[in-house]
Amino acid sequence: MEHDDPVRQWQRALQSLLPGLDLAGPAAPGAPEGQRAALLGLLQALMQAAPARPPLQWINASIGQQLRLIPVREVLYFQADTKYTRVVTADGEALIRKPLKELQDELDAGVFWPIHRSTIVNAHAIGSVTRDERGRVFVRLKQRDERLAVSEGHIHRFRQM
Repeated sequence: MEHDDPVRQWQRALQSLLPGLDLAGPAAPGAPEGQRAALLGLLQALMQAAPARPPLQWINASIGQQLRLIPVREVLYFQADTKYTRVVTADGEALIRKPLKELQDELDAGVFWPIHRSTIVNAHAIGSVTRDERGRVFVRLKQRDERLAVSEGHIHRFRQM
């Protein structure tokens, strides 16, 4: 499922309430252009005034039969693992049932960087970035021995390094 930007979500909501309203195309014959422009302006103003949802602060994760509350700032990386997402900290691992894509939308994008379609890493946890003899890029963590692969689509974050 693809996520729409908030303005498109508002447009769809308005269109469901006012079925004859076409916000995406030209004004319908006989419909005042000013009304359409005013509605679009109102949508933009609402989106700018709406407070952004704060980033996720806690993860509820299962470890065996226990439920553990993990502060997001302690997470080193998240990794997709079949129908679960692995939550990796310096102390260990846990599993959550939230898909990685959904989780990415709730994290602070300035701190948690996608480095692969299956991995999101905490930038503060990166110890080094290396390139192997075949040119593949890997992230090494400060607090764990794992080497995480960086896909071609995400190498741009490390180009200047």
